[in-house]
Amino acid sequence: MNAQPSTQFLTLEESAKVDAALLAANEKFLTRLTISSLKLLKHIAQEYGVAIEDLETQQIVAWFEKDGKIRREQGIEAAYLQW
Repeated sequence: MNAQPSTQFLTLEESAKVDAALLAANEKFLTRLTISSLKLLKHIAQEYGVAIEDLETQQIVAWFEKDGKIRREQGIEAAYLQW
């Protein structure tokens, strides 16, 4: 079974830093998405036992397929991404 992530990919401190940045709303959204994506890519790379730089597109796609299958078959609580 997967180790469960926190309910949010951004900590309160990270979110506050993004909020305080001199960015437009769409830039803040993209910044939050990028930080969250980095954390998810670190997790995926760890599961494959490779460096983030060595992840291939197909591995990322396969990881999402696997997580989606777990969500459908075992329920949202069993999946890594809980949405």
